[in-house]
Amino acid sequence: MKVELTNPHLLSISDLSTKEVLALFDRSRELKAATPITSLLGKSVGLLFEKPSLRTRVSFEVAIHQLSGNAIYLGQNEVGLGTREPIADISLLLSRLVDAVACRTYSHANLEELAKHSSIPIINALSDKEHPTQALADLLTIQEHFGRLHGIIIAYIGDGNNVANSLVQGSASVGASFRMASPPGYGLTGDILDAASKLANSTGSQLINSRSPIEAVSNADVVYTDVWTSMGQENETAARRKDFSEFQVTHELLKHAKSDAIFMHPMPAHYGEEVPDNFLEHPQSVTYDQAANKLYVLKALLEAMIETHG
Repeated sequence: MKVELTNPHLLSISDLSTKEVLALFDRSRELKAATPITSLLGKSVGLLFEKPSLRTRVSFEVAIHQLSGNAIYLGQNEVGLGTREPIADISLLLSRLVDAVACRTYSHANLEELAKHSSIPIINALSDKEHPTQALADLLTIQEHFGRLHGIIIAYIGDGNNVANSLVQGSASVGASFRMASPPGYGLTGDILDAASKLANSTGSQLINSRSPIEAVSNADVVYTDVWTSMGQENETAARRKDFSEFQVTHELLKHAKSDAIFMHPMPAHYGEEVPDNFLEHPQSVTYDQAANKLYVLKALLEAMIETHG
């Protein structure tokens, strides 16, 4: 099947409509069973990464290779967004050399500046504001496990970070309810909640903020957590460990969810903080399936974006 996307860039999960998200999932499943695909034959994708990456970088590179395209990795030392060269110059140049750019950056404003001057698709591979490709992999995993997304209850325990920002909007878009439990001052910001609420109003999703992990997890289908301290926040580590000390996802907390609930984490895990040691190997954990699904989501996304706007 062919997926056509309205927006030329993916900076936020909200750049995709509900119909487009579900179509990408259908195509992702097709690509799992597909023989070698040539949809990116003769195409090149620039991977512009300021931040370290394991799962996202490998998934992008393998996805591009398996679609018969070429991946070009550009680290911070090669480019220097806004330091070595102005972002506008970088964007205008890459638009003439490659067919799409996936950018992993400290500042979401960098992505917006890249997209402003670009004539090729710009994909957010993680910024300080959102991580849309992670949310796509998460929701595909949930859909595969339960056979549906509408009506699923997702309990997110922890920081209102980039992962949470994308997941709450993606959940609302597909009709899954989202419960957030976090300490005071660490919840979702107003603009993200406003965007998610508008989506929820049209799909019947429920958005709930709580200070109680037990309240959030009670009868949930999915229990999700992420690190307490994201990249770029290392100077806040001690304070965050104190503030989040009651927000660890433990074996006891997971018992408050439905008996067939699944546990999810975008990785890497900080054992002893948001989860106990070896918790990713819990019988209810689908974390490694979740990580692997990013490959198939990216194959569907790259194919659609480059075919539509490349």
